[in-house]
Amino acid sequence: MQNPRQYKIPDWFLNRQKDVKDGKYSQDSGQRLDNKLREDLEQLKKIRAHRGRAHFWGLVSRPAHQDPGRRGRTVGVSKKK
Repeated sequence: MQNPRQYKIPDWFLNRQKDVKDGKYSQDSGQRLDNKLREDLEQLKKIRAHRGRAHFWGLVSRPAHQDPGRRGRTVGVSKKK
């Protein structure tokens, strides 16, 4: 769908909300969406935002506060001897 706004689809449903450069809402797809995401991440890295630094270092950018069950030793079923 090239222009979803003409079909009265709400702005919150579009995948490109409030673009950083022009402030417009749009629905991008394919290579254009990939380029926009890359530009956004480069911008975050440039201004040294937390998310940008996490992407730069290759870390998780939006982790859960405490991911349950991911720390400590493995607990599982033991084999019968």
